[in-house]
Amino acid sequence: MQPISIAEIMEAVGGTLLGEGDPSIIITKVETDSRSISEGSLFIPLVGERFDGHAFLNQALEEGAAACFTQRTRESYLPGKCYIKVDSTHRALRDLAQYYKQKFRIPFIAVTGSVGKTTTKDMIAAVLGEKYHVHKTEGNLNNNFGVPLTLLGLTKEDEICVVEMGMNHLGEIDYLADIVRPEVAVITNIGDSHIEHLGSRENILKAKCEVFGHMKKEGFVVLNGDDELLATLRGTLPFETVWVGGNEGLEYRALSVSSDGEHYVHCDVTTPTGTFAVDIPALGFHMIYPMLTAAAIGAHFGLTNEEIAHGVLRFAPTKMRMNILSRGDNITILNDAYNANPQSMRAAVEVLSKSKGSHKLAVLGDMFELGPLAPTLHAGVGDYLGKAGIDCLVAVGENAEHMAKAAEQAGVPEVYWRPTKKEACTVLEQVVQPDSTILVKASRGMEFEELTAFLQSITREK
Repeated sequence: MQPISIAEIMEAVGGTLLGEGDPSIIITKVETDSRSISEGSLFIPLVGERFDGHAFLNQALEEGAAACFTQRTRESYLPGKCYIKVDSTHRALRDLAQYYKQKFRIPFIAVTGSVGKTTTKDMIAAVLGEKYHVHKTEGNLNNNFGVPLTLLGLTKEDEICVVEMGMNHLGEIDYLADIVRPEVAVITNIGDSHIEHLGSRENILKAKCEVFGHMKKEGFVVLNGDDELLATLRGTLPFETVWVGGNEGLEYRALSVSSDGEHYVHCDVTTPTGTFAVDIPALGFHMIYPMLTAAAIGAHFGLTNEEIAHGVLRFAPTKMRMNILSRGDNITILNDAYNANPQSMRAAVEVLSKSKGSHKLAVLGDMFELGPLAPTLHAGVGDYLGKAGIDCLVAVGENAEHMAKAAEQAGVPEVYWRPTKKEACTVLEQVVQPDSTILVKASRGMEFEELTAFLQSITREK
């Protein structure tokens, strides 16, 4: 963050100074977690249905924060600390981010979609990093709190900013895009994520398209041309639009796609300016979509085909996003435990099916926010496991029982359903064997990184 005075912050958010602190003090970082306070930072206590950061105000200030937002007056104030009274800390965070963003005359790229947002964001940043200093969303900070914090992390060295935007209700992308005002927008695809709240995939498309309402007419858009719902937008957008995928008639296509089953996906990329070969340092044929999106954006910002191909090689996935963990006895763990939905589950199972291991084991858990469609969508994943030739399924969680039953019917040789992770660990001790590839995946709330850690504990280091 560029240094900014408390007085300037107060003006940006319409706040009032409480306490006896000095408003000329300079702030160099904004924090919302009292456990990770930096000296001289601004602490913003967020308020939600189940939490209230105001309970940690004194702790944050005592740990070194110079100032804080607060929605309430207090009986006493710590000496030398600035308390900035605001009506809503949430709204003040947004207002501060909007104000701070205006200091940067650089392009902003917004990435949204049902599946692959984080991977696409990381791929775009890797490619653009060949020529520019890129600031990007860290991890999965893609919500009403994370997007403002991403913008508040900009520094004078940054030349392009790539912002991931998530949502689970109508209006959320509109809210985030209003803060970012992107020059470039990406929608990766339209799937079943959050269908419990939105009711239909058509409503999901409508929600994702809210990003377009905050772009200038000279904006640039990249869309997945293989997605049937996104394809309905063809010819309807008032922006320069590029389509990517494998189908004919798209500006950026991946041809001759293959994989070594261990580390890389290989393909030839056809573009309006020629064809070039690309090696993607990740597994799964679905990786062509973030790569093609990054290629289109790279070309838009003046990168050569050679620079794009080299930038793709610099791609590194965010933690727990199909991280490849090599263990002894020729065992590979595919740690994709961060999140899950029906589309990403199928993509991950496809990666497992094409892996080198002779024994293919899927450790899969519940997918959340699917509403009344949950039983059917879990069963669909189970059926796909049979078609993909998976040797063993360990299904964990209430809805995963539907997955297990469908997998049995689809011919998966070994199927185990357990309601809890603890019970699943007992099964894993029995079914893990040499020359196995093990996929670990479930929705975030299942915290399947615990099962990844358990699998590491029962296998040898390489």
